[in-house]
Amino acid sequence: SICSLNASSGHSMSTTVGVLAIQGAFKEHIEVLKLLGVQAIEVRKKEDLERIDGLILPGGESTTIGIVSQKTGFLPSLKDFTSKKPTWGTCAGLILLADTVKGQKEGGQALLGGLNATVDRNYFGSQVASFETQLKCPEVSSEPIPAIFIR
Repeated sequence: SICSLNASSGHSMSTTVGVLAIQGAFKEHIEVLKLLGVQAIEVRKKEDLERIDGLILPGGESTTIGIVSQKTGFLPSLKDFTSKKPTWGTCAGLILLADTVKGQKEGGQALLGGLNATVDRNYFGSQVASFETQLKCPEVSSEPIPAIFIR
């Protein structure tokens, strides 16, 4: 496993990585972690945080993740965890971790903070600006390849 440490005593300590499983691409993260030999679990409540050594906040809808975390009372536990333990955010997860977010919904949104960064939501346009096309890339293929551009 890429996440095991061999202590000098000869014992192995395994690391468990949690993936926030409220909304978004959590299943894909779990699948890849398991393919890599990493012990991974879905995280939905405070008790799950007690079982993990690090956390991945996946892509999805940051507003939705924030609202659900707030309404279920899970947000304070997430904030506490992310302020003390290794945490990685992709897409929506990055937005949740940022200290400053531009382009929030009216009235703002719940954030975990802790990452000294400014994130500009929808900088490249709204999701309806996403598109799919055939891309010419001779270094990869003599034929055009399908490409998806998510704003």
